Amino acid sequence: MFNKVLVANRGAVAARVLRCLNDMNIASVAVYSDADAGAPYLALASETVRIGEGPAQRSYLDQDAILSAARTAGADGLHPGYGFLSENAGFAQKACEAGIGFIGPSPRWIEAMGHKARARELAEQGGLPVCRGSGVLDAGADLAHIARGIGFPIMVKPAGGGGGIGMLPVRNEAELAATVDKARSLAMRGFANGDIYLERLLERPRHIEFQVLGDRHGGLRHFFERDCSVQRRNQKIIEESPAPFLPRPMLAGLADRVATSLRMLGYDNIGTVEMLMGADGTFTFLEMNTRLQVEHGVTEEVYGIDLVAGQIRCAAGETLHAILPETIAGRGHAIEARICAEDPVKFFPSTGCLKTFRFPSGPGLRVETGYGEGRTVTPFYDSLLAKMIVHAPTRAAAIAGLIAALEDTAIEGVKTNIAAILRLLRSPSFQNGPFDTGLVADTIN
Repeated sequence: MFNKVLVANRGAVAARVLRCLNDMNIASVAVYSDADAGAPYLALASETVRIGEGPAQRSYLDQDAILSAARTAGADGLHPGYGFLSENAGFAQKACEAGIGFIGPSPRWIEAMGHKARARELAEQGGLPVCRGSGVLDAGADLAHIARGIGFPIMVKPAGGGGGIGMLPVRNEAELAATVDKARSLAMRGFANGDIYLERLLERPRHIEFQVLGDRHGGLRHFFERDCSVQRRNQKIIEESPAPFLPRPMLAGLADRVATSLRMLGYDNIGTVEMLMGADGTFTFLEMNTRLQVEHGVTEEVYGIDLVAGQIRCAAGETLHAILPETIAGRGHAIEARICAEDPVKFFPSTGCLKTFRFPSGPGLRVETGYGEGRTVTPFYDSLLAKMIVHAPTRAAAIAGLIAALEDTAIEGVKTNIAAILRLLRSPSFQNGPFDTGLVADTIN
C-alpha cells in the first residue's frame, strides 16, 4: 500500500480523495494555487504544497511543478482526481518513471481511450456496439463520400478531447466542409490536436454510462449504470442510478457485456464506458473516461462501494477478489445535482465572494464541496460549487429529498443554477419519463 499520496487536484474532488486517504490511514499531500490558498479542504491533508499562480496552466496543469511537489514531499502515490491532468497519458507516464504510483489506469490505456477514434476501434474490437462513423480524417479526404456512407445528420468530433468542445452537427452536405474546418480549428485551440472524425448523430438520445473497476491481475467488475441524460451543452447537470424507465435485464446484460469486453482487452483500474441509446432502443459506444467520474457518488450510495478506495487499492496491486464482495447488489435509488456558479438560464459562469454558503444535512444526504463561506469563486476553474447527492428507497423519494435539500440551501454572492435544477426535477417529463438529452432545452429554454 502507498505510504503517502499527493492529490493533484482541487475543490470537491480533492476533498473527496483526501477524506478517503484519511480513512485508509495513508498520509496525504494537497497542492494548491494562489487562488486556493486557505481553502477549507486543505485542512484535510497531512501537508500542503503551493504549486503556482491562480490560472490552471500555471498551477494544476503544470506537470513539472506537481511532480516536483511529489518528490519533495516523498509521495509514492499520486491521485489525479478528475479534470486537469487526470487523463493525460504523458503525465501518468512521467509519474511512473519518477517512481510515483499513478492511481488510475496504465498510461497506455489513458492514451488509447483518450483518442476517441482509437477508442471506437477498441470498443468494436471488444464486441461493443459502435455507431457508423469514420476514422481520423486526412487533409485530402473525400468528405462528401465519407459522409454519404455514414448518413446525415452527422456529428463532427475531435479525436483528442472531450467535454463537448469542438463537437459540431452537420445536417446536409452543403454545411460539411465549413463545419469540418471549424471543428478542426476548435480542436487545435482546445486540445492542441486537430484530429477529427465523423460519427452518425443520434437525435435526443438517452446517455447511459457503465462504471467499471479493474485490477492489475486481469480482474474487472462492473457496478451497473448511471443515467446522465440531463445535460446542457453536452455537460451533465443531474445524474442518477439506477437508470429509470429502462428494463433491468437489458441494462444488466449490457453491463455484463461492457465488463467482458474490457476484461478481454486487459483494462486496469477505474473507468466509465459512456453509451447513447437511440430512439429505437439500441445502444452505441460513445467514449470511455479513464478516471474517476464527477458522478461516482451515486454509484457508491446505491452499491455501498467506496470507488476511490477501490481505485487506490487496485493501483497498489491488490486484487478485486480482496477488495470487493462476491456479489454486488444495489439498494434504493441515488440522484445527484451539480450546483454551479452560473446564470440559471443562460448558464454563463458567475464569480464573486460566497457571502453565504450553507447546506442542510440529514440521513441520505451527501454534499461534496471544496468551498466555504467567505471564499471567492474565481474565473480560473470550472463553475462547480458542490455536488448534492440523495439516496432513498425509491426514485420518487430521492427526487423529493433532493428538491427539499436544494430548497434548504443558501448561497449568496454568486448566481447559481439551483433554480434551473429545481425546474428540471419538478418537470413531469423528468418525474414520469421517459426523457432524453433534450430535457433541458424543453424545460429551461
